[in-house]
Amino acid sequence: MLKMFDKWACNEVKVADPGLAKYLGLEDMLIPHTFGAESGRKYVKKSINVVERLVNKLMRTGQGKKKLGGKFIRGRGYPANKLKVMKIVETAFAIVEEKTKSNPIQQLAMAIQNSSPREDVTRLKKGGVAYSESVDISPIRRLDEAIKNIALAAFATSFDNNKSAADALAEEILLAAKNDNKSYAVRRKDEMERIAKSSR
Repeated sequence: MLKMFDKWACNEVKVADPGLAKYLGLEDMLIPHTFGAESGRKYVKKSINVVERLVNKLMRTGQGKKKLGGKFIRGRGYPANKLKVMKIVETAFAIVEEKTKSNPIQQLAMAIQNSSPREDVTRLKKGGVAYSESVDISPIRRLDEAIKNIALAAFATSFDNNKSAADALAEEILLAAKNDNKSYAVRRKDEMERIAKSSR
């Protein structure tokens, strides 16, 4: 049986949220890298393994979002090197396993469930007047938002700091899996849902 990084089984992961379950792509694979085999096809994102999607999101570069008073740079100096980013994720998973004594992919799935927003706002224009309206978010976008915020939290915590990217990622996964308000991804989800609730 193939295991992620030859250590953790994906098919053992249980997903409580039925809306997200079929979009996590939890098929067995050895390394989170499909070499773009499915690129160019419609709706292909839902079949890509969630660990590979996390790795791809961590490879993004450039200026991140505002963090408190300053900003942080994404990429950690090697943005396009997928092998190095996979090592960061593997190390983070090892830290999560050591602290929880459970499958880190299960912890990642729980973190995504707890940090994926269900509502957002959109701008509508009627009769020359623009206003905000609350809308439900599709499952694939919920997953995108959760992974993006988990990756952003890892950059924000480790930027200009002695903490390594793997430690920061492991810490964010653990906090989000517990639905802890110290998690950036959970706070961001709560903020989006609070704004959407006020726009109903």
